[in-house]
Amino acid sequence: MRASLTALGTAALLLLAGTVPALADTGADQTFTIKDPRITESSGLAASRIHPGVYWTHNDSEDGPYLYAVDSRTGETVATVTMTGVGEPRDVEAISLGPDGNLYVGDIGDNLNGTWDHVWIYRLPEPKVLKDVTVRATQFDVTYADGARDAEALMVHPKTGRVWIASKNQDGGGLYEGPEHLSTSGNNVFKRVAEVPWVTDGAFSPDGTRLVLRGYLGADAYTFDDGKLGDERGLGAPFMMQAESVTYTADGTALMLGAEGPGSQVRRLEVKGTNAAQPTPEPGASGGGSASPEAGGKGSGADEGSGGGGSATGKGKSLLGGLIVIGAVWVVIRTKRRRTGA
Repeated sequence: MRASLTALGTAALLLLAGTVPALADTGADQTFTIKDPRITESSGLAASRIHPGVYWTHNDSEDGPYLYAVDSRTGETVATVTMTGVGEPRDVEAISLGPDGNLYVGDIGDNLNGTWDHVWIYRLPEPKVLKDVTVRATQFDVTYADGARDAEALMVHPKTGRVWIASKNQDGGGLYEGPEHLSTSGNNVFKRVAEVPWVTDGAFSPDGTRLVLRGYLGADAYTFDDGKLGDERGLGAPFMMQAESVTYTADGTALMLGAEGPGSQVRRLEVKGTNAAQPTPEPGASGGGSASPEAGGKGSGADEGSGGGGSATGKGKSLLGGLIVIGAVWVVIRTKRRRTGA
């Protein structure tokens, strides 16, 4: 309960501080809206490496074995992949591209807090041609060394090909290291190697030296060295209702952040230098842009009113907005905890 209240309070501060403005929706890899009415719970994102500007996504649960390729230029779905050989997916939460050119799909959600005795990872080659197609996937059974748990983040390291999972808990989760090579002959046991905050998705930078972990209220970047998390940096990510997904653009110059819901938006967040997860201040912004709850940063106007500045009307509107965010985030958390998956 304490962690939930802290998160809700942070949400209000985030709204008061403002958010990073979206970039113009022109060209590939810019902010876009998912237009496909079938995609109502986009829960993972992966930037294609062979189709510039295309992003792979999927629904959360109760949808079936489907992946969607969405063109960031238009927001339209340009290919639907139907996976076979995987049974009936339960709670698909994440997708990532490996250095082998395969898509890795994480059927790893467990909203009943650890009732599944195992979860699954599906692997399939990224289609070379964008069209509706049926692809046979390889299914891997996954267990955790310290017992079953809920998870929404699966990341494949772009150099080693090792799969990592970040578990989700309101009091904090864990980063889990998979075996060097996944096997179809038995359980693939993932071992806890680090502690992480509440995580809904994650992504490695293209050079593998940074790991971005996203939650409902923001995102952090960590230096990454063979499973060891180093320096942490808040990214000033914009607040998005039911924030669920993150991926780097293929060239590593920006992050793309998504959320669940019909007609959901995927927002671009610039980073400084290729593969470097450091936010670029927006033109005219003071204090480095919007606040991140993880970074404890100050956005433009974050401290207005503390020294008597600002009108009473403005303060009242900000307070009302903060209360609305608190209520909205609480609804998201309660809804996610009640869901039972497919």
